[in-house]
Amino acid sequence: MRLTNYSDYALRSLIYLAIKPEPHLLANISDIANSYNISKSHLTKIIHQLGQLGYIDSVRGKNGGIRLACRPKDINLGVLIKQIEPDFNLVECFSTDLLVTAKPDANTNSTANSPVISEDSGVAKDLALTLIDEEASAVVKSGCIISPVCQLKQVFFEALTAFINVLERYTLADIISNESELAELLFYRNNLNGLNSLVK
Repeated sequence: MRLTNYSDYALRSLIYLAIKPEPHLLANISDIANSYNISKSHLTKIIHQLGQLGYIDSVRGKNGGIRLACRPKDINLGVLIKQIEPDFNLVECFSTDLLVTAKPDANTNSTANSPVISEDSGVAKDLALTLIDEEASAVVKSGCIISPVCQLKQVFFEALTAFINVLERYTLADIISNESELAELLFYRNNLNGLNSLVK
């Protein structure tokens, strides 16, 4: 399976904001787009949605910009991807409407959108698992003649469920543990390349 560029750019934007050398200062979309060499117009739509979802704060005005609205360890990758990825339909008869989130245990306070994070490792714990709605899967309409009895889609359901559940075990903090190396490539080397181009 392959995530869309939309999800890819959203993750890259959050990484950029999380490792900024001066996190208290606002960033702007142009800087992020230039750092990754991606389309600013496409990125603008992504940043807008991340703001609507509460991952990013936007400040308007002449000196405005964007910044993370929450701590990296509170941004769960699985929850994020389920919110922004537009299409998990691996094959024609596959419907992502069948993906449901199991209710949290009554003895815990965990929910799908508010994962419990281990203070020791920063890894999400006790997350509600993403499952497949078996009853709904039986009535999915498809142009494929064997769809009503085909067992292949159940294999795809299981694979996608496993994929999402692995993502739900990690947070943004987990993927920026090599912060200094990421910052070297995103900020310092980019700045050096910019200076070299001016000299030439």
